[in-house]
Amino acid sequence: MAERSRRTVRDLRRGNRARVLQRLCFDGPLSRQELGPATGLSSGSISNVVAELVSEGLVEEAGIVDSDGGRPRTLLRIASGGGLFVGIDIGETRVRVELFDLSLAEITRTDRLLAQHGYDVERIVGHVRSGVSDVLRDAGADPRMLLGIGIGVPGIIERDAPEARGGPGAVVHGQTIGWSAVPFERLLREAVDVPPEVPFFIDNGAKTLGRAEMWFGGGRGADAAAVALIGSGVGASVNRGDILDEDLSNAALEWGHTTVQMRGRRCRCGSIGCLEAYAGAEAMRERWQEAGGPLPPDADDERALAALLAAAYPGPGGGAADPVAVSILDETAECLGAALADLVNLFLPERILLGGWAGLLIGPHLLPEIRRYAQEYALRHAVARTTIDLGHLGPDAVTVGAATLPLADFLARGGTRPARTPLPAGGAAATAKERGTPSRSRATTG
Repeated sequence: MAERSRRTVRDLRRGNRARVLQRLCFDGPLSRQELGPATGLSSGSISNVVAELVSEGLVEEAGIVDSDGGRPRTLLRIASGGGLFVGIDIGETRVRVELFDLSLAEITRTDRLLAQHGYDVERIVGHVRSGVSDVLRDAGADPRMLLGIGIGVPGIIERDAPEARGGPGAVVHGQTIGWSAVPFERLLREAVDVPPEVPFFIDNGAKTLGRAEMWFGGGRGADAAAVALIGSGVGASVNRGDILDEDLSNAALEWGHTTVQMRGRRCRCGSIGCLEAYAGAEAMRERWQEAGGPLPPDADDERALAALLAAAYPGPGGGAADPVAVSILDETAECLGAALADLVNLFLPERILLGGWAGLLIGPHLLPEIRRYAQEYALRHAVARTTIDLGHLGPDAVTVGAATLPLADFLARGGTRPARTPLPAGGAAATAKERGTPSRSRATTG
C-alpha cells in the first residue's frame, strides 16, 4: 500500500510538471497567475512546480508585465539552455540533421546529398552518424545534454520487431526506396556516437510533418487536419485532437499509393495509376522528359521541377508558356485535387495543408486549380467545411516534426531525464562555457 501511495504521489508530481511545461512550450511566456487556469492547478502547486523547474534549469524568467491595478507579473518560459534535441529528415534528395535547443529553436544544421547513392542503408546510417557528430561539434554542445533524437523516414514503421526480424526497435518497410524490414533503430544505436541512454524516435516523415504543422504551424487549433507531404514521392498524415489532449491521434497514410488513374502510369512501388506516379516530383520530371521538355544536364528532381514550372509560368518578359508543361501541371493539379477529395470524404478534416519541398514549390502556382478539382470530386457539404492551403513551416517542417518526437516524450515525463552521467552545475550553459562556446538562446519557433 505504501509503495502504491508513493507511486501515486510521484505520478501526480510528474503530471503537474508536464502540464506546466506543456503550457509554457505551446503558449508561453505565461505568468504564474496565467498558468493556474491554463493547467487547472492551484496557486500553491504552480509555485512548487515552477520552483522545481527553475532550479533544474528547465524554466526561466522572461520579463515583467504590468497587471490591471495589481503588482507586476513575472513571465516564465521554457529555458532554451535546458537541453538539446536532434531532428533528422531522411528525405528523397538529402539527409538533413538539425540541432535544436529546449525551446525548439534551431541551433545548427547540416545536409548530406543523396543524388549519387540513393537509399543505400549503410550510407544513410553513415550520414546520420556524421551529421549528428557535426551539429554537436559545430554548436560546441555536450552530447550529455541530448534529450533525444527524432528521425522521419519514408515508409511503414514497425515497432519493437521480434528478434527474428532484426532485433528490438523500429523496423522500416520502405518499398519505394528498396528497404525491406530494415532494423533502422538498431543500426543507428550501434553507429551514432551518443550516450547509450539517449532515446531514438523513428517515425514516418509525413507523420512528423503533420505533427509539426499541428503543433506550430497551419494545423494549430484544428480538431482535425490532413497534412500532405509532396516531394519526389507523396505521403500524408491525418491528425485529430488538441495538442495537449491525451486522445490526440496522428496517423501516417500511404496516400501516394491510392489510385487516381485506372490503367494509368506505372508507379515506382510497382502498381499502376498511383497518385505518386503523377504528383511526385520524380514522376513530374519523367513526364516532362518523355514529352521532350528541355532539362538541364543530369537534372535532379528539384532542378527538373523548377525548369518545368519556369516553362509553364515564364513570367513577365519570359515569352509564351509552354503548352505541354501547362498540360502536365494541370493533370498534376487534377490528380492532387481528386486525391485530396478522397481525404475530405474519408476523414472530414477542417484543414488540409500541402507541404514538402515540391508541394511548397508547385503550391503558389497550382493551389487555385487543386482547390477547384477537390471541390469537383468531393462531397459538397464536406468540402465546403474544409480549407486547403500551404503548410506554414516551410521545407524544414519534417526535421522540426522529428524533433517534436523526443520533445513530446520529455514533456510527458514532466521534464525528467534518463539516468546519465552528471552534468556540470548550470546545465547546457555551463557545458558551453567549459568548451569556450557561448550558450545559444533564441526565440521559440512558430
